[in-house]
Amino acid sequence: MNFTTFSLTLAIPLSFLFSNGADEKDRSPIQRACCTPDSGSNLSAASSAAGETSVPGEVATKVFDRFKTLQGTWIGTSTKGWKEETTVRTIAQGSVVQFTSFDAHPNETMLTLIHMDGDRLLITHYCVAKNQPRLQLTSLEDEGKTAVFTFLDGTNLPSREKGHMDKVVYRFRDEDRFTTQWTWYQNGQERWMEEIGLERKQ
Repeated sequence: MNFTTFSLTLAIPLSFLFSNGADEKDRSPIQRACCTPDSGSNLSAASSAAGETSVPGEVATKVFDRFKTLQGTWIGTSTKGWKEETTVRTIAQGSVVQFTSFDAHPNETMLTLIHMDGDRLLITHYCVAKNQPRLQLTSLEDEGKTAVFTFLDGTNLPSREKGHMDKVVYRFRDEDRFTTQWTWYQNGQERWMEEIGLERKQ
């Protein structure tokens, strides 16, 4: 099976989530996690998410089973150095995988849910931007070790042009390590955020 690859390099303003003149050190971890472009990315333009299709159902199911093995507590470290603790668990009789980050922002919790919808594997991300984008699994890379999800639709998003998390890549290193990297999309432009490496808490 041949799987597509993708990449991006676009610049967008992300000041709407930050106070005026805020420096990187003054931003909360969640602001850095969701809304800080990775200036080191060197990636080329990709096709619109509207043209993406989901992978075959049997492949999506295997990827979902892989996510289920991540149950536990994880310590995440971003490429910019900040840390967070994330818990992963299955709920609803094993039909949903729930990612919860407790340290991303004072008195705030970030939530990402992953589940099957027929033959599709979907993500719903509950974001500090106060919208809830849904993404679907559209490709695999590195012999199934890298799962790529792209924007499908969302709530509190009157159009795709409103700022939201639009794409995410999960890279499974081994049983105790994986990484995530999201893109931010606004006004027709998409930009990679920093990568977060997670290790299972012992």
